[in-house]
Amino acid sequence: MSIEVNNISKSYGSQKALNEVSFSIQKGEIVGFLGPNGAGKSTLMKILTTYIASDEGAASVNGFDVNAQTKAVQQSIGYLPEHNPLYLDLYVREYLAFNADVYKVAKSRIEEVIQLTGLSNESHKKIGQLSKGYRQRVGLANALLHNPDVLILDEPTTGLDPNQLVEIRNVIKNVGKDKTVFLSTHIMQEVEAICDRVIIIDKGKIVADKKLDNLISTEKEQVIEVEFDYKIEEQLIAKIENLTTYKNTENNIWELTFNAETDMRPVVFDFANANSLKTLQLNQKNKNLETVFREITK
Repeated sequence: MSIEVNNISKSYGSQKALNEVSFSIQKGEIVGFLGPNGAGKSTLMKILTTYIASDEGAASVNGFDVNAQTKAVQQSIGYLPEHNPLYLDLYVREYLAFNADVYKVAKSRIEEVIQLTGLSNESHKKIGQLSKGYRQRVGLANALLHNPDVLILDEPTTGLDPNQLVEIRNVIKNVGKDKTVFLSTHIMQEVEAICDRVIIIDKGKIVADKKLDNLISTEKEQVIEVEFDYKIEEQLIAKIENLTTYKNTENNIWELTFNAETDMRPVVFDFANANSLKTLQLNQKNKNLETVFREITK
């Protein structure tokens, strides 16, 4: 396993930031780590990167224990923290050369990460002259400098405009082809665009851990939006078979949730005919990650 977390707990005074968190990530996975503010995301990432220690439990990265083998862990990960720490007075190449000396890697690697992260046209500038998007690229280039097996990225696209978002997303997806990537974010589209799997944490506990496709489309639940030609009573709607919830969203439009493996639109259509109703629209609505996230953490 690239990352192994077993019953990790961490408290700050009386506040429990992490409560017996466990999961594992295999080599080559790109995993999105989601949760509301204060859920414990950054705390866990700091434990995995050896910046802080847990109170209880154990964790390893690339087989190295985060408490007992801190240097080996640091050498095998690339970390981009939420607040990307950069020396703004240094030139891009100068900054990367400084870190190449720290990591004891060949200077030729600097050119490789500059190309990989799309920094070529900006590499002659001071970091303080760069936009937020290019500063994030510098942080990502630095995280990749020693060619780590595991990337841990905490809010890598915070504050970026839509164009920068797409660019950084593509960089992460590209480097994730041969590395394990564990990233936290509040941007659901980002997860849907690049992640294979999603782990959701809430109030310090893991509340979901599934492949992205499985999380978004549960096996039996389906949502159908139907508009009738005139207003009907709630008691009548409630009689439709396999209906779990229903909501009158607007005028004569209803959102119906079913627990059934088969398509329930014919059932709704037959219900309308049986009650002398006309269906003006009848659509199956697919849940997106944002909807699922809100349901799980509300």
